[in-house]
Amino acid sequence: QASQEELKAAYRRLCMLYHPDKHRDPELKTQAERLFNLVHQAYEVLSDPQTRAIYDIYGRRGLEMEGWEVVERKRTAAEIREEFERLQREREERRLQQRTNPKGTISVGIDATDLFDRYDEEYEDVPGSGFPQIEINKMHISQSIEAPLTATDTAILSGNLSTQNGNGGGSINLALRRVTSAKGWGELEFGAGDLHGPLFGLKIFRNLTPRCFITTNCALQFSSRGVRPGLTTVLARNLDKNTMGYLQWRWGIQSAMNTSIVRDTKTSHFTVALQLGIPHSFMMVSYQHKFQDEDQTRVKGSLKAGFFGTIVEYGAERKISRHSVLGATVSVGVPQGVSLKIKLNRASQTYFFPVHLTDQLLPSAVFYATVGPLVIYFAMHRLVIKPYLRAQKERELEKQRENTASDILQKKQEAEAAVRLMQESVRRIIEAEEARMGLIIVNAWYGKFVNDNSRKNEKVKVIDVTVPLQCLVKDSKLILTEASKAGLPGFYDPCVGEEKSLKVLYQFRGVLHQVMSADNEALRIPKQCKCHRLPSFF
Repeated sequence: QASQEELKAAYRRLCMLYHPDKHRDPELKTQAERLFNLVHQAYEVLSDPQTRAIYDIYGRRGLEMEGWEVVERKRTAAEIREEFERLQREREERRLQQRTNPKGTISVGIDATDLFDRYDEEYEDVPGSGFPQIEINKMHISQSIEAPLTATDTAILSGNLSTQNGNGGGSINLALRRVTSAKGWGELEFGAGDLHGPLFGLKIFRNLTPRCFITTNCALQFSSRGVRPGLTTVLARNLDKNTMGYLQWRWGIQSAMNTSIVRDTKTSHFTVALQLGIPHSFMMVSYQHKFQDEDQTRVKGSLKAGFFGTIVEYGAERKISRHSVLGATVSVGVPQGVSLKIKLNRASQTYFFPVHLTDQLLPSAVFYATVGPLVIYFAMHRLVIKPYLRAQKERELEKQRENTASDILQKKQEAEAAVRLMQESVRRIIEAEEARMGLIIVNAWYGKFVNDNSRKNEKVKVIDVTVPLQCLVKDSKLILTEASKAGLPGFYDPCVGEEKSLKVLYQFRGVLHQVMSADNEALRIPKQCKCHRLPSFF
């Protein structure tokens, strides 16, 4: 976003710094010529609106190849950007054609009631009765894929298989969805299964206002008993920025009316719902707290009461890798008993393991269902997950360093050359700043700092940037914008792929100050407030 005047000012400043005629030493003169030519090339590109537009869009490669082809067809910067957006849309459409967006769920139900509900008298003489019997009593597998046909049409193929206590079945469905406008879409569904006959459905979504939408789903299920029609309508409205209200009416085999309010913020998720229907009527309240940590930890609890009884659930979930989230929930209910539900989300796949522990309300079952997963998780996290993630990160960083080694070496040589060429200019700047009791950079370091005791084994990787930072001081001010500081004159990246900071110890009006700034954080010194000022004993 720099203006032409800002570009010219920066160009003149760097030309004065790197002009070959200002350096008598042959080695410095050679280094100055190389850096001066780089500055001149950069200014030639950025001062011309056409080449600047190409560079902004395509980078350096665009100037060498496809960028010039665009210039031959389009003359103004606006037209170049328009052409680029058109090409981007075409690439997005091609990418859309290749995307299938698979989603799947695998659920394995486990009956572990023999752990707590054993009858020793009856099984006393049965061989092997000393070991509790844990069985898999139900399984469910579902999968769906999407096949974009055009920019507005999508085909969705889905299927599922289920089995419980030796009996099971499956079904397959095909849906065709069309986006009719920016306000809505429609979907036709066809399905068949071995337990039910053919299914025909129609689903319509429509935005009524910017804050309100409606979804209607009509279905006809054919079976040996005849045709079973069904209708579901959901009306939703934004009550405020973070709150949605829903009204649902369902007519058919299980008719019901449901109303719910959902509030979702950065730190919490709250839901309250009320349903009146056949065969189930209930009221439900749930709350989830979102911790703002690196692992995206969440704890949740809910209470559900109705004609079927009362269920209390509590649990937590946590991110264990870049694409995986692990969660566990304890369910305590009357007359349902105690269950432990373990869920693993891996990208678009979900693995669900409900473990039924007992049909009774036993404190021992509640205790082991709560404590057991916590002990196993923390042991696995410390012994397996954490070392694996650390090793994976190291491999990625090592690979990134190898790929950028030659480029970083060149940047390092350019930075060191720039620092040598800055010495005379920095000497004059310091003399001028000392005369006016202005801004003097005492020391400055850039790179990876280790201040946390938990990371004391990690190596500090910093470079001294005192000279290049002093060179950027103008009229007793230093202003750095929101961008990586590795691109500043005299800087380079000492630790590729790792978190970096800039630490500055400076003197202003004869008083020492210190500040630590993140790599992409804007920095302006001196500060009007005294937040950078060091205590007087320094």
